Amino acid sequence: MPHRVLQAIRSQPWAIDPTWLGAIESIAERAVGNALVAEIAQDGHQDRYPAALAAMGSRLDGTRKATVRNGVACLPLMGPIFPRASLLTELSGATSLDVLAADLRAIESMEAVRTVLLVVDSPGGMVTSVHEFAQMIASSTKSVVAHVSGLGCSAAYWIASQAGEIVIDPTGMVGSVGVVISGSYQETADANGRREVTITSSNAVNKRPDLSTDEGKAVVRATLDAIEATFLSAVAAGRGVSVATVRTDFGAGGERVGASAVQAGMADRVDTLTATLSRLSDAVIHRPAPRRRAAAASLDLRRRGA
Repeated sequence: MPHRVLQAIRSQPWAIDPTWLGAIESIAERAVGNALVAEIAQDGHQDRYPAALAAMGSRLDGTRKATVRNGVACLPLMGPIFPRASLLTELSGATSLDVLAADLRAIESMEAVRTVLLVVDSPGGMVTSVHEFAQMIASSTKSVVAHVSGLGCSAAYWIASQAGEIVIDPTGMVGSVGVVISGSYQETADANGRREVTITSSNAVNKRPDLSTDEGKAVVRATLDAIEATFLSAVAAGRGVSVATVRTDFGAGGERVGASAVQAGMADRVDTLTATLSRLSDAVIHRPAPRRRAAAASLDLRRRGA
């Protein structure tokens, strides 16, 4: 089982902090059954999430993961990102984009909610469905703010970059813009004296590239570069800068911390999660309802006519 899990991990492009991908692979190599879930939960630093979750208020009716506090709906984007919910995501605290998307659609229909706060502490994850969910954030009818309380890396930053504002904790980290895939090749026969041999069909020479050669690595890198191009374009559009700026100023695959991220244009302000929630809640409380705004505008026009 661990070998099959490892193969599944290595067959996917990831937009994730590379150190986390190595940790996930290491867990898969030694995991059996639910031990995989338990160890990812432990190695995934779950101990830092409860404080952020507690600050986000009470569960929002009609959603699975969203909470609400003083009219601000909070969506947690925490832990490694996967496209669909599974036993692993449910028990390890990882984020499943299908659940997050369903919650966002539910929030879109709630007149009482004016602002969505995306609370981010994630190293990134699989690239599947990330672009689609990022577009949902970009096109939301609600005001969306992202707060990076810990990590906002790779796929998590891809998503956060589509918010109208990014707030980062003083010690928060954003970046790791790029795509990675893990692979292996066999140098000697295994312990049982057997060597794996893969044969592809005649017209599919790039289906199993030889990773021990520069040519084989180039085949894989071309796929990653194609995904990265979409990633860079989305970040550039979300942040209102050029793709060239993202390439040169947004860490080149590394991360920036707090004020440094703001200075580089990767975030908009430095603040704590508590302060961000208070600021957004105050804005909701003092913002007139749509009908009140329309009535006020109508009254103002009549006064001008008078």
